[in-house]
Amino acid sequence: MPITGDDAQRYYRHLILPGFGEAGQECLRTSRVLVVGAGGLGSPAALYLAAAGVGTLGIADADAVELSNLQRQILHGTPQLGQAKVESARARLHGLNPGVAVIAIPQRITEANAQSMLADYDVVLDCTDNFPSRFLLNAACVRLGKPLVFGSVYHFEGQTTVFDARRGPCYRCLFPDLPSEAYMAERAQSGILGAVPGIIGAVQATETIKLLLGVGEPLIGRLLLLDALTMRFREVRLQRQPDCPLCV
Repeated sequence: MPITGDDAQRYYRHLILPGFGEAGQECLRTSRVLVVGAGGLGSPAALYLAAAGVGTLGIADADAVELSNLQRQILHGTPQLGQAKVESARARLHGLNPGVAVIAIPQRITEANAQSMLADYDVVLDCTDNFPSRFLLNAACVRLGKPLVFGSVYHFEGQTTVFDARRGPCYRCLFPDLPSEAYMAERAQSGILGAVPGIIGAVQATETIKLLLGVGEPLIGRLLLLDALTMRFREVRLQRQPDCPLCV
């Protein structure tokens, strides 16, 4: 159906974009995207997806907003301290675009709920901050045949790619096994320049929209690396590993 009224104004820059137009906007309206993690990566990713008009956004996170989050987690503000992140996110995203249905999922991903949590979505974004959750998300996406838009940040660095076992490698092709407990503990307590997850989260949103529309060249088989100190991007080619414990 034609896009008219307020939506025609809201999405005007999409509607006049070559290769996007009304067909692209309608595709976004009927799409369902799950963002796992409403923190540093999930904040910019969810904001841009809501602004773009993705029809249904699931936001999964079990944490509450803390003061130390606000340096980088731009979905939330000082008035939301102590509030569940998914509720803070739902209110912020609804304020940005009331036409988007935001589903708040106040849960951590587990082996028991992973597949049911992901089942109804077209694309999944891994905006988590720990290796066990990434392994669970990857396994569920491989089993369900869904693309996983991955992002991670550390200090002044970030990385992002698209894992889709139907067309390329999965996360376990890159990380076959969980790192040591000491390594994971060190990463969990590391510092991060607040703007870095903003850059990576925006790339995740862009890759998601490309996947939904079927345009461009997604980051399948390509790991994009950011060094913010030099503001340089570089790309590493990834291949499906013949001894991958999951996707081969």
